[in-house]
Amino acid sequence: MNPSVVKPSGLRLTVLGSTGSIGKQALDVARERGYVVGVLAAGRNLDVLEAQVREFRPALVSVDEAVYAQARGRFAGAGLGGVELIADASEAAARPADVVVNAMSGLIGLAPTRAALLAGQAVALATKEAMVTAAHLMWEAAAQGGGRVVPVDSEHTGVYQCLGGEDIADVAEVILTASGGPFRDGPADLRGVTPEQALRHPSWSMGPKVTIDSSTLMNKGLEVMECASLYGLPMSQVGVVVHPQSLVHAAVRFRDGSLKAQFGPTDMRLPIAFAIDAAPTGMTRPGDVRGARRGGEVGTHLSWPLRGSWEFREPDFGRFPCLGLAYRAGEEGGLKPVALNAADEIAVEAFLAGRIGYLDIPRLIEQVLDETPAGELSWDALQGTDLWARSRARELAQVRA
Repeated sequence: MNPSVVKPSGLRLTVLGSTGSIGKQALDVARERGYVVGVLAAGRNLDVLEAQVREFRPALVSVDEAVYAQARGRFAGAGLGGVELIADASEAAARPADVVVNAMSGLIGLAPTRAALLAGQAVALATKEAMVTAAHLMWEAAAQGGGRVVPVDSEHTGVYQCLGGEDIADVAEVILTASGGPFRDGPADLRGVTPEQALRHPSWSMGPKVTIDSSTLMNKGLEVMECASLYGLPMSQVGVVVHPQSLVHAAVRFRDGSLKAQFGPTDMRLPIAFAIDAAPTGMTRPGDVRGARRGGEVGTHLSWPLRGSWEFREPDFGRFPCLGLAYRAGEEGGLKPVALNAADEIAVEAFLAGRIGYLDIPRLIEQVLDETPAGELSWDALQGTDLWARSRARELAQVRA
């Protein structure tokens, strides 16, 4: 850390999903910058959570209901009995804070996101599903409660930085970069791909689900859907390029033909820190981008060298059909994004368990999409479609096994 940099302090954070990868890195930022962590929410990983509680001494901790009794006894025995313990992440999200970092993955992160926005909170949002499956419901909650949103994902914070001071009406195209995953250079025939091969990501260290999605380019497809929802753009205005070096995170092409790009080291703490800085003045509606004060240095990147060769390639929709399926679901809208998200989760789960092959992932998702009934998105319809799509995907996975 550069000793000349003064750490800001006093900013009060809530971190939801604190024991996961993004949650842990958000706490790294809090530790380095001297932020106060007032609320933590986690699932069932009590070993990691207890260490976090010991270090940050939050006033409130939320855990999964299944481990609530265990957590209460454990915290009391460890001398942490003074911490308020609940089993409701939505209540935790609504507690007053300067910024709520929502790093909960999956649909379980939707209710806390909604609760935070209805409570007027500034949300640094890493829960991809919130904008993929329920975008207009989230924006409705923000409008109703006065909450604000800034994305945490490196590509989306890159877009946010490029749009600072710009008019969204001047945007011709937003471009998201993709590493291309472990199979960007081959093999041409992906039928024999094993889970072990697909889990070897060339650029990022992520959980199994996101890593498999990166290998199929589904993760990039979900990011395209999220980007369109965040910035109020049609899917056709969000493009993808394969950039193996993973240093350029996003670019914006304006109607005059000029381009702005955001690039930097492959360190997720950088977009997390930017999102925390930007959230208090973040978006109250799609594309309502404001500038952000940067809160100081993160890590040791001031000496990061600007050199080397960078490549940009078109994605291969033929080899990676999941990307096209995401575009299709985003363009058709309604309940299709919910079905896509659910079917993908089940397909990846089945592939990792060895029940289906690698190329069965897009086939299964496509069949579920084909069968998804038309309908308007609502909270009830979202839950119903998610349950149906998961059940149908499991049936199809069993047939293909």
